[in-house]
Amino acid sequence: MSFTPQTTATVASARSQTFGDLLRRTALRVPAKTAIIDGDTRLTYAEFDAAVNRTANALSAHGLRHGDRLALVSHNSWQYGVLAFATARLGVVLVPVNFGLGAGEIAFILEHSGARAVVTEDALAPTVTEALDLAGNEIVARGWIALGSGAAPDGWETVDDWARDGDPTPPTTAVGDDDPLRLMYTSGTESRPKGVLLSSKSLITQYVSCIVDGGMTGDDIEIHSLPMFHCAQMDCFFSVDVYLGATGIILRAPDPATVLATIESEQVTKFFAPPTVWISLLRHPDFETRDLSSLRKGYYGASAMPVEVLREMGRRLPDVSLWNFYGQTEMSPLATILQPHEQMSRAGSAGRPALNVETRVVDETGESVPIGEVGEIVHRSPHAALGYYGDEDKTAQAFDGGWFHSGDLGVIDSDGYLSVVDRKKDMIKTGGENVASREVEEAIYQLDGVAEVAVFAVPHPKWIEAVTAVVVPKPDVTVTVADVDAHVATVLAGYKRPKYVVIADALPKNPSGKILKKDLRVAHVDIANT
Repeated sequence: MSFTPQTTATVASARSQTFGDLLRRTALRVPAKTAIIDGDTRLTYAEFDAAVNRTANALSAHGLRHGDRLALVSHNSWQYGVLAFATARLGVVLVPVNFGLGAGEIAFILEHSGARAVVTEDALAPTVTEALDLAGNEIVARGWIALGSGAAPDGWETVDDWARDGDPTPPTTAVGDDDPLRLMYTSGTESRPKGVLLSSKSLITQYVSCIVDGGMTGDDIEIHSLPMFHCAQMDCFFSVDVYLGATGIILRAPDPATVLATIESEQVTKFFAPPTVWISLLRHPDFETRDLSSLRKGYYGASAMPVEVLREMGRRLPDVSLWNFYGQTEMSPLATILQPHEQMSRAGSAGRPALNVETRVVDETGESVPIGEVGEIVHRSPHAALGYYGDEDKTAQAFDGGWFHSGDLGVIDSDGYLSVVDRKKDMIKTGGENVASREVEEAIYQLDGVAEVAVFAVPHPKWIEAVTAVVVPKPDVTVTVADVDAHVATVLAGYKRPKYVVIADALPKNPSGKILKKDLRVAHVDIANT
């Protein structure tokens, strides 16, 4: 059956379901409900929707068009949420940038993405200005988010003015459900970061999986404290809340005292954080004094929750149901989920594939490995990214055989539960034997007094790679190298035991709370020679 182009276009418009549509539809359903709380700023869904339209029209007036890129460098704020939806309504591709990067690193992203607009917060403006000078992009719009007291300098306009002044009429740009909307730069390790392209189709099918398998509803009141430049906070939680009509409380960072106080004051029901942040809450003195009784749903990701910490959370937060979300940016980012009733019986597992995902574990030829054997984790799903921007070779490699290759090593058991053994680059090969860093970490967490631990490989003249552990004791607790050595001797085979143990005050982490093992490898690269 064929129609005229005009009829085809009108039917497509009537069937539209893009990221930019979600907020408008929620605002029509629950216009007076609180959408965003950010300090003294409170926006209803009707106000949020109008702010998005005004901002989109301001960007359009500067000449931004469908397919252009806007780079956003900022800590969390209500303006961040407005810009995410405003760009989507124009078909402009949002490029969220890690606010912890230096000028040279930001310049690479600006140049690689071809950004024609940039928005930054006042405190980061000097770094971003330097990056713009290095990149040399032609910039048609410069937006300023005033999180401090700094006024916008000449050449910059405040996002507040875009959002509060001007025309609230919805833009009429036609945006397809598989048009690129987001360009997410993965953190680089051995090479430059890759730009992951996500579309409305990728994102919305992922939202449905989060909602169904993650027990999410429009009644949720949720804290968003992990960086919104990362798709875990932005697309497993913040944008899902907007889709459902839930209330989101935006914090600049996951400061434990602030998080605990906000749970009490706003009667928060739902919170996401990596294990490192959950551990920081448990260790904070305010944990025992704040009223946390409203909290009902807890989510973690980025790494597995240590079993000993799971047990502690069960004792100290008995009314909180926990979910483990596993995935990565290229999956928008959810791939598998471990449900609340499975937390202890399947402790350490990443769960089973989410609603709209198929997952396999394969060998080097792409064939499924037998149950219980280690292989690379691959996925097939509409969650998957469109590919890597400007890099056909890496895209073809990542999607070889019609499956997205995660780069993670895992095992699937006879019941279909996935256990992530390690990243390929984190698997330690010592004396010809493979050692999973996570297995060693779990063993060390069993030692009383251990707050955090990271296990990684360092070069060794005899063993090629040596298992190395950096251990952080709990506050006011003494843990020695001898304590760790004696403990692991009782629970690990000899070749798995750390050859080097370092006691430290803290572990290096990125803004998302993920432990930076690459920094630890650099810091301790010569430990075998000392």
